[in-house]
Amino acid sequence: MADVFPFQGCDLRYGDTGGDGTPLVFSHGAGADHVMFDAQREHLRAQGHRVITWDMRGHGLSRPAGAPFTAEQAVADLRALVEHLGLDRPVLVGQSLGGNLSQAVVRRYPGLARGLVVIGATWNTAPLSLRERLLVKAAAPMLATIPAGSLPRVMADASAVTPEARADARRAFGQLSKKEFVEVWRATVGFLSPDPGYRTPVPLCLIRGERDGTGNIASAMPRWAETEGVKEIVIPGAGHIANQDNPRAVNEAIDAFLRERV
Repeated sequence: MADVFPFQGCDLRYGDTGGDGTPLVFSHGAGADHVMFDAQREHLRAQGHRVITWDMRGHGLSRPAGAPFTAEQAVADLRALVEHLGLDRPVLVGQSLGGNLSQAVVRRYPGLARGLVVIGATWNTAPLSLRERLLVKAAAPMLATIPAGSLPRVMADASAVTPEARADARRAFGQLSKKEFVEVWRATVGFLSPDPGYRTPVPLCLIRGERDGTGNIASAMPRWAETEGVKEIVIPGAGHIANQDNPRAVNEAIDAFLRERV
């Protein structure tokens, strides 16, 4: 992560493998950082693709945040990074919050990307039941009740299955204060905008862990796949952070998508 892009009060840090292959931009989950995609970066670089990973504003090495983390600011940051690098219609890949962000950018700027890969994120434009709306609103206040010293461990254990993935999640989550973490989590609600008639205008790949019990992902993603007419890819033995719990299976899924759809 040697590269820096100063934008609206924050030095956004990113890594770029370079090359002439299909560009892919990976956006991490809430509280995480670029490290979560190490396995995907190395695998896809070896396949000849140009891989960009970055730390969102206020995460990892992209500090200080310079401005509050909001859905609108995150969309502006990702779009500006793509333009700064001069990328020609990259494939956007996002995990959790990064998946919500990537969906929002494709919806707002349908000509910006050539494909969308969503890993362990809910469906931004899904119609929400009353129960789902209440759960979404309650998430941040519930997080606020967890003691600050316990938050990284609690969230890591809820997000990952393997010891290695949990350890890295604890490392990443520990970089944010409790206030910052809750602020980011609250901002994810800003990506949810029910629109039952909307369809993704680019090829779409949906991936979730078999043991992902966070939010409504396990119930929403199958409905999303059916609505969009694509096959949902369920990663065996993986939790919310499927790309770290079972990187080989996720890499194979992304390979197939790039080969067959992009």
